[in-house]
Amino acid sequence: MCVENTPPPSNRLTRRGVLAGAAALAGTSAVLAGTAPAASASHGVLHGAPGRGGDLVVEGGRLLDPATGEVTEDAVVVIAGGVVRAAGTRGRVGRLPAGVPVLRAHGQWILPGLVDAHIHLNTAAEARDAVLKGATSARSGSTNFYQDIAVRELARQAPEQAPRLRAAGVFVTPDLGDTILADPDLAPLARLRDGVRSAEALRRVVEVNLARGADTIKTRVNERAGLPEQDPLVQVYDHEQLSTIVAAARRRGKGVLCHSYSEKGCHDAVTAGIRSLEHGAFVGERTLREMRRRGTYFTPTLTAIAGLAESSDPVLAERGRTYLPVLKRAVLAAHELGVPLAAGTDSSGGTVDPIGREVELMHAAGLSALDAIRTATTGAAKLLGLDSTAGRLARGFAGDVLVVDGDPLADLGVLSRPARVVRAGFAVPAAA
Repeated sequence: MCVENTPPPSNRLTRRGVLAGAAALAGTSAVLAGTAPAASASHGVLHGAPGRGGDLVVEGGRLLDPATGEVTEDAVVVIAGGVVRAAGTRGRVGRLPAGVPVLRAHGQWILPGLVDAHIHLNTAAEARDAVLKGATSARSGSTNFYQDIAVRELARQAPEQAPRLRAAGVFVTPDLGDTILADPDLAPLARLRDGVRSAEALRRVVEVNLARGADTIKTRVNERAGLPEQDPLVQVYDHEQLSTIVAAARRRGKGVLCHSYSEKGCHDAVTAGIRSLEHGAFVGERTLREMRRRGTYFTPTLTAIAGLAESSDPVLAERGRTYLPVLKRAVLAAHELGVPLAAGTDSSGGTVDPIGREVELMHAAGLSALDAIRTATTGAAKLLGLDSTAGRLARGFAGDVLVVDGDPLADLGVLSRPARVVRAGFAVPAAA
């Protein structure tokens, strides 16, 4: 949970090679090389311009709009250049474009692609797996060597290969470990006796992240739940340190997501001004009310905590069994108080969990099926600043589509088994 160790890049890395090294680690260099012959430099692919989306018509299924809960029978979605141009009944959409591929969804349900608001994508294979499992947009929970920034660029060039991504860069944490090798500008921190704790050191990691192109900043207030030797209720940063991180990010217009467990840690993080609270198993009513007042999001990552309960390690298994019901109660309390919720799997270590599973667990915590779906569509999209791009299938939104074999309002399990996924107008081929 929250970043598995990944081998560092070559120690011959130079400043110019930072993103190239991240791309190599993520496996995106080969993927982009494979797509390059299909487009010439004149179309911008070799100069960093985004790739054009696809053209597609999805027709015949029941279309669910998470924003309103409205279901349209025998619906049609027209996508051109990766963007929805029309969506609704056949009569409302009118004449369909000639010569455009058609994805027939008769007897199936059509939804917008889902959003995973907390995931660790270290390789191109993981990025593609996330798409195949329904996550067409995502927010990184950080990576060790800026692989997420390379994955974000992969998604722009070849959208069918990766989710639209908000990258977090490297973790702002007391012990950087081998991440100290992620950028030459981090090297001076290696001699700090107490790790990344001083205001100057905290600002340095934030500033290096932002200089490398991070969209958001990830930090922690507590130790990790996924390591048996750590106590997740032990606090590693105090309110002042968290405030320093938030202020450094805000100077560049960026928000902060914060790994947290204890109530005091959660409260310190929220009052320091974080954008979203991650995990937060023991968050209390006092803090939840403060979150509602501030508009702070809650990303509980129920999937990750449920995964602990299935661990072969007895300490982790007991921790998961203890934390999961507490976290479910916190999720329901947050929802009832009006705290915005976002779905996130915290997938890491080479395994990508379907974001649909997180939606199921939101429902199991007490949310209605529609409200649970909103945590992975309209809710998560708003957290990521994508509320006019992702989370709905309406004119002007991204042509990201999930086709499922069944009514998700009656059985949320269908979201974890998508029949087809469309990313930016491209019907993504299933894995062999």
